[in-house]
Amino acid sequence: MTNREKTIAVALSGGMDSSYAAAMLKDQGCNIVGIHLLLPVPPKERAEKIRIIRLLSDRLNIPLYILDVKDFFQEKVINYFISSYYLGLTPNPCVVCNYFVKFEQIIEWMDEKSIDYLATGHYARLRKGSNGRYLELFKGKDDQKDQSYFLHRLNQSHLSRTIFPLGDMTKADIYLMGKEKGLLQSIQPESQEICFIPDNNYRSFYKRQVDKKILSPGNIIDLDGNILGAHTGTYGYTIGQRHGLGIASREPLYVSQIRPETSEVVLGPREALFTKTLTAEDFNWVVAQPGEKRIRVQAQIRYRHKAANGTLTCISPSLVQFEFDQPQWAITPGQALVCYDGEKVLGGGWIRKL
Repeated sequence: MTNREKTIAVALSGGMDSSYAAAMLKDQGCNIVGIHLLLPVPPKERAEKIRIIRLLSDRLNIPLYILDVKDFFQEKVINYFISSYYLGLTPNPCVVCNYFVKFEQIIEWMDEKSIDYLATGHYARLRKGSNGRYLELFKGKDDQKDQSYFLHRLNQSHLSRTIFPLGDMTKADIYLMGKEKGLLQSIQPESQEICFIPDNNYRSFYKRQVDKKILSPGNIIDLDGNILGAHTGTYGYTIGQRHGLGIASREPLYVSQIRPETSEVVLGPREALFTKTLTAEDFNWVVAQPGEKRIRVQAQIRYRHKAANGTLTCISPSLVQFEFDQPQWAITPGQALVCYDGEKVLGGGWIRKL
């Protein structure tokens, strides 16, 4: 049975990427429906998003479903986001959202509606493995837009139901072709902000979400323990941060450690933030754990980090150590370590405190 004989749900966010993915599949003769997720955002923004999505579905002449996931999103994404900062970690809500919300929730809804596949606007690619049994996840063709880093927690049950129509395309091509189709009139401008924090001020968002009793002030210290100043809460800092420290210094200082247990923020010179080794937990293998305990791979420690060579050591199926050939700057606990064999995603886990 071909894709044209099956039903494909396209996750519509309101931006160009998902809109063009839907238009592309429609032009190919696929039987598609649109699915839009209602997130916990201000009512005015939510209403505008729904207006845009309805306009797009009308233009494409496809059925539209709206799935309310506000409470689930609060539980799985926002609560994780808040607790991470409380523990002195720097969260990556997009990774968590992709797994729990965009794939788990939509595929569960698809099962109820007897819908076969989920298509998204992610820049990533899928291929059958050499034995034909497994699906392998690869980087998208567009190096500047590749989003495989955010998808490393997906497993075979997700990938077997997924289509990435944009994986072999570039952002520039999609924009031009989307413009030719008249989609610019039916989409929202792209934003680099966290979707549930429209003003991108995560510190104010954090303060609104938590009990003021846990906003513990403390000291800003140097690597030798000398007090340099004070802060109003460790949640306001992340590893590698330089600006907004409120500290006068002869040389640039960067956040090198966050110690919520003692309410201390530790500053050091840039060179103090270079590290070669880390441990990552809750590691997810996209296909299967390799037979060898130690393998040579490349790894990313954040989305915009260029994957660097090193050795991955499997301590257990879900716990790994990684040693880079060359020290990497500002390895940040709470972010994801994602490992690659060339363009193929092997898997990833959460970086522990160093």
